[in-house]
Amino acid sequence: MARSRKMAFFTAVSFLITLAVPALLLAADPVVAKANADHFKILTLIPPVVAIVLAFVTRNVVLSLFAGIFSGTFMLSLNEGVVSAFKGGFIKLNHEVLGALADPWNAGIVLQCLAIGGLIALVSKMGGAKAIAEALAKKATGATSAQMYAWFMGLLIFFDDYANSLTVGPIMRPVTDRMKISREKLAFIIDGTAAPIAGIALISTWVAYEIGLIKDGYAGLGIEANAYGIFVGTIPFRFYNILILIFIVATAVMLREFGPMLTAERRARTTGKVLADGAKPMAAAESTGLEPDESVSLNIWNAIIPIMTLIIGAFVGFYFNGRGAIMGGDDAALIQLLTDSPASFTAIREAFGASDASIVLFEAALFAGIVAIVLGVSQRIYTIEVAVDTWVQGVKSLVITGVILLLAWSLSSVIKQLGTAMYLVSVLSDSIPPFTLPAIIFVLGSFISFATGTSYGTMGILMPLAIPLAHAINPESGYMLMNIGAVLTGAIFGDHCSPISDTTILSSMGAACDHIDHTRTQLVYAVTVALVTVVFGYIPAGLGVPVYIILPVAAAALIGVLFFFGKPVEEA
Repeated sequence: MARSRKMAFFTAVSFLITLAVPALLLAADPVVAKANADHFKILTLIPPVVAIVLAFVTRNVVLSLFAGIFSGTFMLSLNEGVVSAFKGGFIKLNHEVLGALADPWNAGIVLQCLAIGGLIALVSKMGGAKAIAEALAKKATGATSAQMYAWFMGLLIFFDDYANSLTVGPIMRPVTDRMKISREKLAFIIDGTAAPIAGIALISTWVAYEIGLIKDGYAGLGIEANAYGIFVGTIPFRFYNILILIFIVATAVMLREFGPMLTAERRARTTGKVLADGAKPMAAAESTGLEPDESVSLNIWNAIIPIMTLIIGAFVGFYFNGRGAIMGGDDAALIQLLTDSPASFTAIREAFGASDASIVLFEAALFAGIVAIVLGVSQRIYTIEVAVDTWVQGVKSLVITGVILLLAWSLSSVIKQLGTAMYLVSVLSDSIPPFTLPAIIFVLGSFISFATGTSYGTMGILMPLAIPLAHAINPESGYMLMNIGAVLTGAIFGDHCSPISDTTILSSMGAACDHIDHTRTQLVYAVTVALVTVVFGYIPAGLGVPVYIILPVAAAALIGVLFFFGKPVEEA
């Protein structure tokens, strides 16, 4: 019965998808993907379902992702016969992993993770991390202030979600550990600030992609639109992004939790165990066991200087990398802008958007590591040989993260080839009441993002569909803005819930938390915020309620849920 109700829901709204098939739908050949979607139909869901279910059952992410990939490559090789499909599926699996590593963007992200692992190891060996922890511990006098510091730091690193996940956790982990805050809660704070703030920041590595989708959507209607102005206009309608940031503050201030997070927080407070028994944190002992020698004088500048080098280097790198890409392109207007007004807000925004974030962050992390080596050697904390060994030790601690990312990207590639997203969007048919469209787009984006583990891909799938559909129903600006906002924020919600999402993986790694424990505890909170988003956000917005009324009411409703369903953490 439950299955029939779900299918009835999908069928009721499939008109949304059958309007068009966007060129950005799949990186794989869309003709082949469409043929696979038509052939396998609901079976295209097998790879993500296998990976997700096994991840929760076995608590082994590598095994689960491997099984998910193989189930997909096996299906893609079935034309060779069942027996041969086992061999063909294994060979194709190898090709997918190699292809994921060969992709310049993916390679840059892996190198970035490894370089930041080396940087954090050096900072720890110098005593910088311990000094920061002790300094913050004096200010963070309790669990509330410690969580608020982590939240605020997440807001400060607004320019990129990857940089956010990889920076906030290592800095705040010693502080939250000392205050007996669970690693699950720290991972939630990191994940809950990373993509949500990067997605709505006026300048970030997300902005150009989002603006590009908006511009293409309007161009398809024959409308010349100010895409950046439209992007800014969607920010008040990004209800999930805003509400989850509010929710993090509410849990920290009220010290109330519910669901699996309550169990995790009470365990940490009462026993001091920031990790559950049997947990497998996404960081090896190499990154968490580095302590400075007793003779080392603790100095917070040994952490501040390398970390600020990373952050400032990323900012500078985003600008010059993007500027180089623009100046080497054929957009005369942008070239003229960067020539005449290189320091203007518009020029900086465009340069950030055109930059290759994966390469820039790797370069910034590598340079910060060199700065950390120079600092340590100049203070006679360690020799060059020890510094290099320490850096390598930190790199080794994050090799498992690189493996998991490669497998997650490989699974995403297989899902694209199978036409999983095409199947999901093709099963929807029938007209819908106009006021429900924003909520339906949000839910659909969530489902696709959860199944595929990618918010960017989901945005690329839905934006070319949502814009023409919303315009056909009601071309009024406010209605268009709320539907565009629903696409952008629904993709982030689904990504938050998915254990195969790269940002979820990186948040687990940054907090040194068991990945499945992070996903399991965050899932309940993300779904809660999403339900409030739909009921108190997109449905009232679709009915014409002003956003200045919606946001306070939705925030109050979310706090009310926490008050009535949450329980004090300290209570036995």
